[in-house]
Amino acid sequence: MDKLKLAEQTLIKDEYPEFKTGDTVNVHYKVREGDKERIQKFEGLVISRRGSGANQTFMVRKISAGNIGVERIFPLYSPFVSKIELKKQGDIKRSKLYYLRDRRGKSARIKEKDQNQETVRKLNREAEQKAAENNENSSEEE
Repeated sequence: MDKLKLAEQTLIKDEYPEFKTGDTVNVHYKVREGDKERIQKFEGLVISRRGSGANQTFMVRKISAGNIGVERIFPLYSPFVSKIELKKQGDIKRSKLYYLRDRRGKSARIKEKDQNQETVRKLNREAEQKAAENNENSSEEE
């Protein structure tokens, strides 16, 4: 069992900002189309997080054109998730926001925390610094 935990710890990278359910995030996801690879952005509200360790996932819901809700599940430590940016922090009291699926318009909004913008900028900066340090460390090892 200890070997399994050690293997999982090597997959975990700590370069994303701290986010939780109710936050609005922008996920940069690598998409392969034939031989080419591009980065696609998916911005929406985190409606759930589940799992632990390297198996952790989070579900993001965005409202597409014509009030159509699109949900997508991302593995947190996937090599295809290149970057996660925190846009807003929500002020919520639940861990799963599945009730938003039935709501439209104003009733589907989440209250924002008071000190939001400075905190969000600070968390994004810290995550970028961690990512830069990890990139420097990995290039030195090679």
